Amino acid sequence: MNIGDVSERCGVPTKTIRYYEEIGLVTPARDNSGYRQFSQRDMYSLAFVGRARSVGFSIEACRTLLALYEKRGLAVPDKRAIALDFISQIDQKLAELDALTKVLRALLDSVPFDQRVEYLLVDDLGLRREAERQKQPMHPRSQERDQFALEN
Repeated sequence: MNIGDVSERCGVPTKTIRYYEEIGLVTPARDNSGYRQFSQRDMYSLAFVGRARSVGFSIEACRTLLALYEKRGLAVPDKRAIALDFISQIDQKLAELDALTKVLRALLDSVPFDQRVEYLLVDDLGLRREAERQKQPMHPRSQERDQFALEN
């Protein structure tokens, strides 16, 4: 398959495919004339990377995810640990999106928009900060600053 066909099938622009080849995410074979010849596996990899990138994963994260599929020397427990880490990241993103959805629904329900809208946004910010605080200790001055910002 040539680059145009692959681009059309997997929804990744040709320029992006060339970039992914340049950085080593995909390595299509070349024919005698030097044209790229993409395999079915290359196409699946490109489609996967395209989806992962569209939901916010970095190129390095995509490289790691592809390695789970391609590296045969990686032990099964290591593959499972890496996959579980990515699942955790996805779950975190879903929770953040769910929280944002709730705030936006509350905004829509509070029409006509009034001062309450501002409080909804601040309340959500406070909840997210509290969740982050539980994960990571915060310097006392930072806590005071955040508390002051939320009170005023």
